[in-house]
Parts: sequence; C-alpha cells; structure tokens
Amino acid sequence: MPAELDAIDTKILELMQRDASLSTAELAERVGLSQSPCWRRIQRLREEGYIKAQVVIVDRQKLGFKMQIFAQVKMTTLSDEDRAKFHQAIDDIPEILECYTVFGEMDAMLKVLAPDVNWYQDFIFSTILKLPGVIDVRSIVTLSESKYTTAIPLRARKFR
Repeated sequence: MPAELDAIDTKILELMQRDASLSTAELAERVGLSQSPCWRRIQRLREEGYIKAQVVIVDRQKLGFKMQIFAQVKMTTLSDEDRAKFHQAIDDIPEILECYTVFGEMDAMLKVLAPDVNWYQDFIFSTILKLPGVIDVRSIVTLSESKYTTAIPLRARKFR
C-alpha cells in the first residue's frame, strides 16, 4: 500500500469501488469519520489521481452485446504519425472497449463487444482490417464469464 494511503483512505476506496453511488454521509459513517473530513479525503484522493472517475457499469447483454471477443492484431511497422492515427481510430470505435500493445507474435489486443458472430465478421472486414497498419486479426471468442470486476487491488499481495 502506498505510504500516502492510510487505513481510512483504503476503506474509502474499497467502498467506492463496490458502490460509487454511496453518499459522502454514508461513506463517512462506514469509515468512522464525520462528513466533512470524509469529503476532504475523497477530494484529496481525486486530486492525487487515486480516483480517476466515477461511472455506471451497464449490463452489456441487456443491450444486445452477447459476445465478448479478444481480437489479436498483427500490424506492419508504423510511423509515429500512423501509430497515432491507429490509436485515435481505436478511441473512436465504441465496440472496442480496451486496447493493449502486447509482446509476441501479435502487436495489439482489442477487447470487442459484438451482438453475434455475423456482426463480428462484418466488423473485422469493415473496421478492424481497415485500421492503419493492420494486416491480420486472430480472434478469441469467450464462451462464458466466470469473473468480472472493475475493482483494483489496493495493495499487492506478498509472496515471500
């Protein structure tokens, strides 16, 4: 745990990761503070970048996105300008939730939501393969989701 975070800060972050809709009064009560000091701690955690955003997590399946796919993308060598265009294009595609540069045979991994396999096939040809520098796509289709969380561990476990 970073030295700047004490037990109360950690508890606030744990509670907010589980339910960001808790009021300051509810958080204060649960961590054993009065409302004003709790509010100041939350503001400090925001200012210091521990809290990046507060969002609502929507059920993708209720919106018709039944498939979650990891698309591994192979790319040609890109100039800095083309790499920036690739990342901007990724940012502009709402069905791509995440994008990572990776080591190995492929160059990037995309987390994509799709309503069905036919839609995804069209998406590959009309969108992914038209991204700057993309020459190949390999897809891993998930069958089920056994764990999903947005909660970040607040300290690394020790193994030794």
